[in-house]
Amino acid sequence: MIPSLHKLLSDDLAIDLGTVNTLVYARGRGIVVSGPSLVAVKRDTGDVVAVGMEALEMMGRSPRDITLIRPLREGVVADAELAGKMLEQFIRRARGGFSRISKHIILGIPPRLTDIECRAVRAAANEAGASRVYLISQGLAAALGAGLPVTEPNAVMIVDIGGALTSITVIAGARAVLAESAPVGGSLMDAAIVDYFKREHGLIVGERSAERVKMELGSALPPEEGRTTQIIGQSVIRDAPEMVTISAEEVYEVIYPIVEGIVEAVKRSFEGVPPDAAADIYIRGITLTGGGSLLTGLTQLLAKETGLKIKIAENPLHSVALGAGKLFDNPLLLRRVVRESGCAV
Repeated sequence: MIPSLHKLLSDDLAIDLGTVNTLVYARGRGIVVSGPSLVAVKRDTGDVVAVGMEALEMMGRSPRDITLIRPLREGVVADAELAGKMLEQFIRRARGGFSRISKHIILGIPPRLTDIECRAVRAAANEAGASRVYLISQGLAAALGAGLPVTEPNAVMIVDIGGALTSITVIAGARAVLAESAPVGGSLMDAAIVDYFKREHGLIVGERSAERVKMELGSALPPEEGRTTQIIGQSVIRDAPEMVTISAEEVYEVIYPIVEGIVEAVKRSFEGVPPDAAADIYIRGITLTGGGSLLTGLTQLLAKETGLKIKIAENPLHSVALGAGKLFDNPLLLRRVVRESGCAV
């Protein structure tokens, strides 16, 4: 069914504004936009020429007068104006081409933002035309989206593994008992693969090619022998296209330091959990969300290293946006979690 004009213009929106990807949830319609948090800008004028997937498709192919920029770094808005322009485009797409209409927006934010960082997030949403902005804990939103009982007194633990940030949150009674983050995630694995090809093979490859290698061969556990894939890049020596074969064992060695960083962050955070909450988590286990949670073998490795049950949320890529969207139907809980976010300005 095609949404009515009134519905398109009056949607409340929940947004998972990530360093690598952004998702937009429209109340009553679900996830309506998903795209890279990437902007293509003209070097001389600063004009935005492409956003999201259109900008990503220019990566490695863009003219010299165009630069590609990610307005967020490690989950924090680095350029409020550019982030606002990016958000405005995503919101326009969510509304079927309409924009600048009064709207309410819920945004998930990582732990421990400073006042300046909170204001930067708000500035980006206001730049996009939001009339009211609610900032909530990214971890709590992910837990809601994963279907965890966040309002119960017994604690739950959620680990959201994004592109550039891993957020670890323990929640009890709709409050964050513990909220930590570590600058490790899936995009760092991609960057490590890019660096490896250049260092070991003298080959320049793009982020999209590196991500494909990670998805095909990446593993948190030692892989089976004999699995390989081929990748084409630009030879630094010959200044011409060249094909190279890479093995799963090579990819494992390249990405393992980032995987280890995720594991150590989870273990370190769990050490700071209060005793009663720790007992609850021992019974319930840890739930993973985010694209990084889908890395082959990660649940097994975390289970081995923590001694806890590990499960992946039913919809790990959409958990934050879906969870934030649920709060539109529970205004009392929304007000409560906004106060708890640390950005209730």
